[in-house]
Amino acid sequence: ATAAAAVTPDSLLNICMDAKHHKTEPGPEGQLYGQCVLWKDNACCTANTSMEAHEDQSYLYNFNWDHCGAMPEKCKRHFIQDTCLYECSPNLGPWIDQADSSWRKERIRDVPLCKEDCDQWWEDCQDAVTCKVNWHKGWNWTTGTNQCPKGAMCQKFKYMFPTAAALCEQIWSGSYCYTSYHRGSGRCIQMWFDPAQGNPNVAVAQYYA
Repeated sequence: ATAAAAVTPDSLLNICMDAKHHKTEPGPEGQLYGQCVLWKDNACCTANTSMEAHEDQSYLYNFNWDHCGAMPEKCKRHFIQDTCLYECSPNLGPWIDQADSSWRKERIRDVPLCKEDCDQWWEDCQDAVTCKVNWHKGWNWTTGTNQCPKGAMCQKFKYMFPTAAALCEQIWSGSYCYTSYHRGSGRCIQMWFDPAQGNPNVAVAQYYA
């Protein structure tokens, strides 16, 4: 008999990853803030985490969106939504993978993102400016927050990420996978949805589990 529990489809559903700010298991959170409110009925994040997701250089990761000048609000909302999905969603189980970093034991990899979510992210961010393609590593952290590494040029997103797929797949080192699936297809994860209609990502996780 093996000591490791077998991964069953059910064990991939309605779970929180083992990472820096996640709860051990999902449950209702009455006071989720701002864009994270979509997950209040069943969340892996606390109310505090949802507040911090909206802050520049929040204590979550000390990450500075404005490392090449102010990021436009219409772009920043996608990064806030990306943070809410990552921190709050209990529907990412099928894509949880081991991580070898000091601050988390698990991460997500190749989450199939709905085409519209990724296209709109790129559309709203194409004129925002950054100096790096992969935001997970390679920053200068000497000040305690991320700064561009020496010699890295600040350029518009549309030059750093020539396509929506390049943005979604490269910026968090493969956390997302660009798909041709549309919202409501049951085959892709939505960063945005109307909570009054229920959470469409529950069925997507079931499909891939």
